[in-house]
Amino acid sequence: MALTRWERIEKKIMFQFAWPWLFVILPLPWLIHHFFPPAPDQASTALKVPFFQNIVSLTHSTKRLPKKRHWKIQRLAWLIWILLVVASARPQLLGEPIKIPISGRDLLLAVDLSDSMAETDLDLQGAAESRLNIVKRVVGEFIERREGDRIGLILFGEHAYLQTPLTFDHRTVKIMLEEAVIGLAGKSTAIGDAIGLSLKRLRNRPQKNRVLILITDGSNNAGEVEPIKAAEWAAFYQVRIYTIGIGSDYHQGEIETLSGTQYIKTSFDVEGEKTLQKVAEMTGGYYFRAKNRTKLENIYQQLDKLEPIQVEFKVFHPITALYVWFLGAAFIFSLFFPKLKRWTPENQCN
Repeated sequence: MALTRWERIEKKIMFQFAWPWLFVILPLPWLIHHFFPPAPDQASTALKVPFFQNIVSLTHSTKRLPKKRHWKIQRLAWLIWILLVVASARPQLLGEPIKIPISGRDLLLAVDLSDSMAETDLDLQGAAESRLNIVKRVVGEFIERREGDRIGLILFGEHAYLQTPLTFDHRTVKIMLEEAVIGLAGKSTAIGDAIGLSLKRLRNRPQKNRVLILITDGSNNAGEVEPIKAAEWAAFYQVRIYTIGIGSDYHQGEIETLSGTQYIKTSFDVEGEKTLQKVAEMTGGYYFRAKNRTKLENIYQQLDKLEPIQVEFKVFHPITALYVWFLGAAFIFSLFFPKLKRWTPENQCN
């Protein structure tokens, strides 16, 4: 059903008072005038001026204002009073509603940046591509889908660093991931430190919504914390960890020998894979193996099902304060008071 012109205007422009209860003071001047009459004039004998009548004849200060002008002053005073009361009630213009997520999961992504992530054993559109570049593409799409979740990014190698804290600003998280480069956090792999850093960020968040997705291609060979010990603490803080091992079963590696660089075929680290499986099992998560880009995409689709998006939104209206316009109008009208109060016998007949 099409909206009428006025319905469209009402939808776009909404007006309200923040403190409408202040309108109860609107009749206050009338109540004061009727229930508290002015005090009677008292003759003063402190000083007698013999030429008082001459002063009166010059200034005409004792003349009363004409009735017509008296009513004009009263109406102007009431108008100024009404404008001041309206300004005190804080008139506001509400803009188009904006949805702000107020619930969802606290989801941290831990991405391995060790040297082995530069291996080109995965394909992208028929061409060999590094593991890290594949992760950037697939994880970037995953981030875009997680509307309502707070997402953070941890980059780890020899050390673990919090690149982006938990935030609803998914665009920034994606940009920070795209700008990550091999070796930024060192050449080795500190899986335990990455888990430990994530616990610091997740342990004070609401329970049942703490999730860590850890992506690596090797075993733990650096850091101060063992992955299994870190997993025990993760289970204690009820943080679910999903581990993803990325890399083909066999890939060509390089080793430096006395005779020069030799190329050898190496297999995926079986011992590291067992550790990742154990970490996921201890924390109530799952371990996945991504041998190519398609497998990795399927894994993140499964994660969407395992951790479905559950989000509530709070509607927020941008507010434009209008009280200054009513105060300004009251000030302008108050400038007419001197002119209305000024009275001389020449304008008495007007």
